[in-house]
Amino acid sequence: MSYRTLSLPAVFLPLAVSRAPVAGFMAMGVVWGALMAAMPDIKAQLGVGDGALGGLLLTASLAAIAMMFLAPRLGSRLGPAALPLGTAAMGLAVMLPAQDFGPVFFIGAMLVMGGSSGAAEVWFNARISTLESIDRGGGRRLALMNLNHALYSFAYAGAAALTGLMRAAGWSPAAILAVMGLATLALALVAMERDGRIDGAAGGMAQAPVWRMAPVPLLAGLLLLIAFLAENSAEAWSALYLERDLGAVAGGGAAGPALLGLTMGLGRLAGQVVAQSLGDQALLRGGLWLGTAGVALVLAASTPSVAVAGFVVLGFGISVLAPTALSLAGRLAAPEARAQAIAQTTVIGYIGFFLGPGMLGLLAELGGLRLAYASVALALLAGLWLCARLARHDR
Repeated sequence: MSYRTLSLPAVFLPLAVSRAPVAGFMAMGVVWGALMAAMPDIKAQLGVGDGALGGLLLTASLAAIAMMFLAPRLGSRLGPAALPLGTAAMGLAVMLPAQDFGPVFFIGAMLVMGGSSGAAEVWFNARISTLESIDRGGGRRLALMNLNHALYSFAYAGAAALTGLMRAAGWSPAAILAVMGLATLALALVAMERDGRIDGAAGGMAQAPVWRMAPVPLLAGLLLLIAFLAENSAEAWSALYLERDLGAVAGGGAAGPALLGLTMGLGRLAGQVVAQSLGDQALLRGGLWLGTAGVALVLAASTPSVAVAGFVVLGFGISVLAPTALSLAGRLAAPEARAQAIAQTTVIGYIGFFLGPGMLGLLAELGGLRLAYASVALALLAGLWLCARLARHDR
């Protein structure tokens, strides 16, 4: 397989080829960026505490996982309509949580949000994987996954920032999310394409337990789990580490998660170029080593500025792990099992997404946040072993 650069610039041709999933991923970034940024006002409407809100939000996660199991079979029935319908469903769903009808209605709204997002994520990634499998002449393939995930990160950050401005201007949560929902419906039109083929969409999710799963989605899924674990370590705990452990000024800890979002997007754009020229394996190894170096800098830091630099390095390193693992899972799967492999990989990865913050919190309770971050470094180093195992199947 050749990764030689094609004639058009490294970003513009992949952007044109993957127009439909790009629109879908940007829509996903818009709905979740806006919803999370509007959550303080929604929480006030609901009149619940932090713990209760966390429990309510968990319903979205459960619905997302459930729909990931069903997405391949449902996608086979929808055919080319899967991407635009999945995008439109998210646009309609995001308007629901801000309606002031109480916690029970909010639970239903989050079930719809999580379910539509979970199915759509499988369809978007599977469509990208199908596009990546197409021979563009001379055995050349386009790397597309990092670009699509980078645009998700930028859309998330942009929607969150715009939501903050709208809140400051006095907009209600319902009005904000209505605007974001309409923007998402517009993106659903962009997600329409004549040939929206998704390889391996028929047959649904395999019922075999994880330990009997095919090796490629299992290994790629574990890499995805590590990526989400490392990402959560910065998103959920960096502000506390900077302010409590290193003495950053009140509010200064926000630099950790804020810079993470920016570096994740920029890192994925860089990963798009690297994947096209050097290949997925080199990108994975480089990301794991860079992420480990970032965590080491965080652990060695005695001042907030050094720790922030560590979080920046960590963000650049781990930014490429999730999209590259998903790309490998789809590329190395048989065409008739491609969507199934993407779904399996995603479900395993989401274990790290959901359980990561709690596990790190437990370690922090036992031995402090430095112990928690040391565990992230060990996980990234274990990812190098997984990467080597996965390389045996990438020949």
